[in-house]
Amino acid sequence: MLELVKNLKFAWRYVKEQKSKIILLAIIGLLLAVIGVVLPILSARLIVYLTSNELLQLLSIAFVVFAVEILKNIMKYFSDYLLNIVYRETFNNIQISLGKEILKLKNKTLDSNSSGFFIQRLMGDTSKLSSIFNIINSNLTEIISSIGILIAVLIINFWIFLYMLIVVILLFVLTNMQWKSFYRFDKMFRGEEDNVSGFTGEVVRGARDIKMLHAENSFINVMNSKIKKLNQTRYKMLSIDRNYNLINDSVIDLSNLLLIIIFIYFITNNIITIPMAIVIYNYSLKNVVVVYVINDLLNCIQNFNLSAERIIDILDNNKFEKEEFGNVHLDKVNGNFEFKDVNFSYGDNKVLDNLSFKVNANSTVAFVGKSGAGKSTIFSLIDKMYEVDSGEILIDGVNINELDKDSIRDNITVINQNPYIFNLSIKDNLKLVKENLTDEEMINACKMACLDDFINTLPDKYDTIVGEGGITLSGGQKQRLAIARALIQKTEIILFDEATSALDNETQKEIQEAIHNMQGEYTILIIAHRLSTIIDSDRILFLNDGHIEAEGTHEELLNKSLAYKHLYETELKTNTNN
Repeated sequence: MLELVKNLKFAWRYVKEQKSKIILLAIIGLLLAVIGVVLPILSARLIVYLTSNELLQLLSIAFVVFAVEILKNIMKYFSDYLLNIVYRETFNNIQISLGKEILKLKNKTLDSNSSGFFIQRLMGDTSKLSSIFNIINSNLTEIISSIGILIAVLIINFWIFLYMLIVVILLFVLTNMQWKSFYRFDKMFRGEEDNVSGFTGEVVRGARDIKMLHAENSFINVMNSKIKKLNQTRYKMLSIDRNYNLINDSVIDLSNLLLIIIFIYFITNNIITIPMAIVIYNYSLKNVVVVYVINDLLNCIQNFNLSAERIIDILDNNKFEKEEFGNVHLDKVNGNFEFKDVNFSYGDNKVLDNLSFKVNANSTVAFVGKSGAGKSTIFSLIDKMYEVDSGEILIDGVNINELDKDSIRDNITVINQNPYIFNLSIKDNLKLVKENLTDEEMINACKMACLDDFINTLPDKYDTIVGEGGITLSGGQKQRLAIARALIQKTEIILFDEATSALDNETQKEIQEAIHNMQGEYTILIIAHRLSTIIDSDRILFLNDGHIEAEGTHEELLNKSLAYKHLYETELKTNTNN
């Protein structure tokens, strides 16, 4: 109960804007509960007048019953209308809040959990959480009606009231046992559902690679194993429901038989009349419904508590680490930054070892070295996707940990080998970084990124939908679109992570031209395997095992670094052979 109260208090923060509607729903619920008690009484009068052949009174009561039923229908219509509004707004508020918090999670948290883990919380759990107030409102109406029915039976006959109360308590105990057994498996089921959802998402996103690897059977086997495990847990849950429903239904049938026997005894001994027995029997049928209502309510509360727990873990608890930023805001970032004795590890794997270097604003600096030397890690630390283990990163002389989010993310763009392009039009992809983007700004950015000519060959030009992940675009086109996004965002620092490594020579030249168009106006950092793409850089830093082994211009490194010279000559030899 304490858990429910705590979770309801949590959920209320997203519902309180609908406070007036909830109060109105509560009033309608009480009125419906009263109607639920009155209608059986009126129906009983119909039976009494019918059996006693009082037709005029029967007609009068029939009109009253009709009027009350119409009133009930109208009230239920407005109740459903209000419930839909409350659910819609609550669902929207919770989902937006959770979406914001997921985007605040640290990268290492996202790395260690599948996408399905968060998708289930964002879609499924928010829905269950949003519906709780609606469910409580509607079920309480039924429960209040049942209490009213018990009171009405008490007025008619104490012993029958006592018998019905015992039946209701017995059914409630059985329902409570069912709920507790179900809860244990439901928690397990949610975790397995996360795994299936995450793996399925990976299969869909990686479908093309799976086909090219001809690995369909392997992935289907893994998926089959996960789905089987999920369905086994679901089967256990359904078995619990099935077994308890058999017991509950049997108890209800037995209670109805015993009630008939009691009626026969009371009628025989002139304790109650036949019409009164019919009235009480109608009451008993309606009263049994409350057990199923309570069962549904307990199940909903269970779902609510589980969903609230899973959402609170992300929103309020420290279970998932969030990104942290400082309070210092730079109105204008020049683009100078410095690494001072920076150390960083992925778990036990040390990647950067007391790394120190400076980059001046509006210069172009390249990083080269073998795979695993720490080049991409440098970019991730500059953009604060990860945090250093020790040492400092300074932007315009200010420690990156002291800067607010806008000072960092509004001034740094990373363009990697395969930038993510959203399933939107080209224009809408560009508007993601600037909502009030003008056509002139868009076209100028695309021209500078050497993309405008290609776009104008498309049937819908800038309104062309590019597919999920930009599947209809080539690698070079996606990178140039990412460059255009960076130009529109007008970040002062642009990081190219292996931006040309997988491109043909012609496309590589176009990317190089786009980069050349930006040189001198932006601080540009480039990671490249192809040394030919960074020959014109102002400085080249040669990394080895997480530290800088040599630095200088291309010509200087050829003269003073045997490792760099070997890399360059190997590339020349490869290009000559090709």
